[in-house]
Amino acid sequence: MYVNSTSTPNQTVSYLRKGKILPKRCLSQKTFVGGPGSFKKDESEKITPLGWLLLMIPVTTFGLGCWQVKRKLWKEQLIKDLKQLTETPPVDLPEDLDTLRNMEYRAVRVRGQFLHDKELIIGPRSFVRPDGIETAGGLFSQRDAGNGYWVITPFQLADRDDIILINRGWIPRKYLKPESRKQGQISGEVELTGVVRKEEQRPQFTPEHKGDVFLYRDLPRMCQLTGAQPVLLDASYQATVPGGPIGGQTRVTLRNDHLSYLVTWYSLSLATGYLWYRIIIKRKPF
Repeated sequence: MYVNSTSTPNQTVSYLRKGKILPKRCLSQKTFVGGPGSFKKDESEKITPLGWLLLMIPVTTFGLGCWQVKRKLWKEQLIKDLKQLTETPPVDLPEDLDTLRNMEYRAVRVRGQFLHDKELIIGPRSFVRPDGIETAGGLFSQRDAGNGYWVITPFQLADRDDIILINRGWIPRKYLKPESRKQGQISGEVELTGVVRKEEQRPQFTPEHKGDVFLYRDLPRMCQLTGAQPVLLDASYQATVPGGPIGGQTRVTLRNDHLSYLVTWYSLSLATGYLWYRIIIKRKPF
């Protein structure tokens, strides 16, 4: 027998004891009376605002996973482009040096002579050893490979009045002073190939430079001290001379951790989505 949910329990029991037929207005399909003294409501289980708010966790992590997919594709294309740039045959130094701003990692040929009396140092830096190639000259031992500097030397171009900067390469700490590597201080006109590099922004918490020893590629400051144009080339490994800095120190490898990132975000989305379904929809707390 069904009664209207608006009837009180006492009214319902009174009707049943007297054997009276319940009024039509009391009939309802919403509430079931199982016997005298029983009265039960069928509560509707709705998702609360807090439940909808918690749904944002799996949705957000899923979106971050999709974003990492795009980042992964972007990084893979960037690595491919850099590899293609470094494998492109070198070109002559353009007449307009401003063109080099859009040619980073391009190899160019230059001819001129080094101005060793104005050389600068960047460091400390670790040594980038070419795969399968021994260091030239036998001057540097393997134990020095983790502690050294880059030698930045002004380069007077042969066919114009401009001076540019050349990163001749890596030297160990014990050969920091030019007097200790006189054999490598070549004179006269030379031709070499270098990779175009841009200036670096000052890293956070990095102190100021100390004298002619720089902590990063501060191109404006270097040009101010040497009178060079704002052009910096990393000399190739082939430009290395016995007793001199070891070239080929351009880092062209980029980390690509986006696969692990997207797996992490998608896993979090799956786990939190399952928890949301179990707790909010199925109402089965752990």
